[in-house]
Amino acid sequence: MSLPSIWSAMAGTPFSIRFVQVGEWRTRVLEAGAGEALVLMHGTGGHLEAYAHNIAPLARSFRVIAFEYPGHGWTTLTTRDLEMPDYLAHLDGLLDELDVRRAHLSGESLGGWIALKYAAARPGRVGRVLLNTPGGTMATPEVMERIRTLSQAAADDPSHERIKARLEWLMADPSSVTEELIDVRRAIYAREGFAESMRHLLCLQDPQIRRRNLVTEAELAAVVGPAVVVWTSDDPSGPAAAGMAMANGMPDARFELIEGAGHWPQWEQHEVFNALALEFLTGS
Repeated sequence: MSLPSIWSAMAGTPFSIRFVQVGEWRTRVLEAGAGEALVLMHGTGGHLEAYAHNIAPLARSFRVIAFEYPGHGWTTLTTRDLEMPDYLAHLDGLLDELDVRRAHLSGESLGGWIALKYAAARPGRVGRVLLNTPGGTMATPEVMERIRTLSQAAADDPSHERIKARLEWLMADPSSVTEELIDVRRAIYAREGFAESMRHLLCLQDPQIRRRNLVTEAELAAVVGPAVVVWTSDDPSGPAAAGMAMANGMPDARFELIEGAGHWPQWEQHEVFNALALEFLTGS
């Protein structure tokens, strides 16, 4: 698989992209750097290129691992609904396959939801937790419907216009959506079987299914390690108060707001995000 020019941000940083078998899932994984493990997790319908501007700076201090969930990216597509237990089991299995006993977790949107749930369930296996516009505590019908509509439309018809519209929903500034990013996502969404896979991934946008997967107050209280919740000035998924409530529900957490960004501050304001992440994750 040739690498798109989006990875120019990685110039000078050695990294590898390979597939790792995790149970039934042939999982696409990127690794860079050395030291303590730091796992980066993307959002619904996403892929590891979401962290193209973050991996190199983070890899100077950590063994960075970015991967794609079942049904996402170039990982094996799914023919059944996937809920939180499926994602947690996959993360657990991936860490086993990569011989990672303990890792810091950094998750965006769905990735933050997974990180929260995993940190609560496996505290001995998790260090610091960086939650970037995380999902998991809200069930706002209009937001869920918007995500479902835009995502499925892009999967059913992976045209330039549909993919661009889905990506622009993530951003405060539509010009943040580059042609390279559109091309990367178009290639993924054009995979045979991806439209069906997307329907199963979007089950978490169904109110009844979502309700049984939401993060509970008990789970927030069980995230014992240091945590930070990052929200933004223009997040389309919900108000900053939702992020503040998450931080307040954890024993050792703080809240940070990044201005001039939507749902992808790690992309739109990557210099600010990288500085914040390194300060928090290194404890310095």
